[in-house]
Amino acid sequence: MNLYIIRHAIAVEPGTPGFEEDSQRSLTEKGVKKMRSIASGLRAFDVKLDLILSSPYLRASQTAEILAKEFNLQEKLAYSENLIPMGNPDNLIGEINEKYSVDSLAIVGHEPTLSSLISTLLVGSPTISINMKKGGVCCLALDDLRLERSATLEWLLTPAQLIKLVE
Repeated sequence: MNLYIIRHAIAVEPGTPGFEEDSQRSLTEKGVKKMRSIASGLRAFDVKLDLILSSPYLRASQTAEILAKEFNLQEKLAYSENLIPMGNPDNLIGEINEKYSVDSLAIVGHEPTLSSLISTLLVGSPTISINMKKGGVCCLALDDLRLERSATLEWLLTPAQLIKLVE
């Protein structure tokens, strides 16, 4: 399985008037524009996706919807409470294994959960310091998805690197 771990794009800052509830913070205009370019960059990089699983928080779901539109996967977009900030990675892995049998899965979520998940899948613990920029994408290859050392890092790209692919 190829697992694409994607941090949501640029969102309004916490505490912005009108966005007091963290789950309702939306992408900024710049975030939407950059995410469209990032999604195009992923397509240009020949990424294939079978399913997109997203946090239900607005900024993540908007990111996932942009990705789904680029990959024509609007009908293959699902949401998981296990991808909210500070979600449970063990429950996420269990949910994926129980509900989704795919070769290529994108998950869209938040920090620090995503970098901890990447670290745990690579070395068996959340101790590696990984900097997932907003809109950044990490690709892991796995034979068996389990919350332990089970993945190989294929690549980790910043938004700027992905955008360069389509400029």
